Amino acid sequence: MFVVAGHGSALLPPKIGNISNLFIFDGVSIFFVLSGFLIGGILIKLIEENGIEISVLKNFWVRRWFRTLPNYFLILLTLCLLNLFFNEGFTFRSVIRYFIFSQNLFWEHTGFFPEAWSLSIEEWFYLIMPLLIGILTITLNKSYKKSVFLACIIIIVLVTLFRSFRFFQISINDINDWDVMYGKQVATRLDSLMFGVVGAYINYFHKSLWIKFKIQLLFTGILILLASKFLLPQFTAIGGIYSCVFSFTLISVGTLFLLPYLSELKTGNGLLYKPITYISLISYSMYLLNLSIVRRWVIGNIPWQEITDNIYIKVVLNYSIYWLLVIGLSILIYKYFEIPMTSLRERVK
Repeated sequence: MFVVAGHGSALLPPKIGNISNLFIFDGVSIFFVLSGFLIGGILIKLIEENGIEISVLKNFWVRRWFRTLPNYFLILLTLCLLNLFFNEGFTFRSVIRYFIFSQNLFWEHTGFFPEAWSLSIEEWFYLIMPLLIGILTITLNKSYKKSVFLACIIIIVLVTLFRSFRFFQISINDINDWDVMYGKQVATRLDSLMFGVVGAYINYFHKSLWIKFKIQLLFTGILILLASKFLLPQFTAIGGIYSCVFSFTLISVGTLFLLPYLSELKTGNGLLYKPITYISLISYSMYLLNLSIVRRWVIGNIPWQEITDNIYIKVVLNYSIYWLLVIGLSILIYKYFEIPMTSLRERVK
């Protein structure tokens, strides 16, 4: 919701958009930690019950890829077709990296499919984490339990060192440079997911410790996220060592601290419970659709000059259409594509 609202704020007048952004936090960084917590927990349980065999890893990859790849390739191919018909300079060769998730390994992510940068990081996490756990378990003759934690530490340290190395090699002049060189590359962001895996590790093997200080950690996490959004940017330069090296770490730690409390919330009631739960089901489609398809291709091509000259009507219609299409199309994709494709993984397994 933070991501969709953030992209939608560009459709609002600047003053209103700025006010809206005050309530919008870094949704993707939060998502990375949540994803690491969820997928890390699934992987730990899978290995705990079945051992770290190649068949177990294959099963893990099949289930992850059937959950994430169909929607991704649906939107990617849709964008390819739209560009093929309406963009004379388009070639499939120019976007081939998107099909193998190499579009932002160590370099700038292009604007063809802007949401895809985080999906690339996610897919490399699915691939690297189980392999690293297996390699550490075999080569170091350690229990997989120790290997999980060691794998997290290795990736967190290596990625932080890589950001540090880049900081001393490259000058950052503005927010766009920072976003390109640090914010949206696999090599600079993979550590965020590992903080979630660390949480899954503690939750699974040290449950009492995980929930013992959940209230204190909840408020500490909230304070960290508030400080990272409102306080620290006022005292640090966009090209400084905090922004380039440690800002992602701080947001990840702040999000991790929320999870002991939030992970214990299993059910709920009231007016907000059902819509929030349903949004969580269609959120993947919402993420993939909102910017590239809805905002750019649909709303960006509405001929408003032929419809109305009233700027207020235009803003209201633009913003309303944006949300209606994002949610409406996501429901359709979830019901008629995502669920059937996810169900196929049981047959493949």
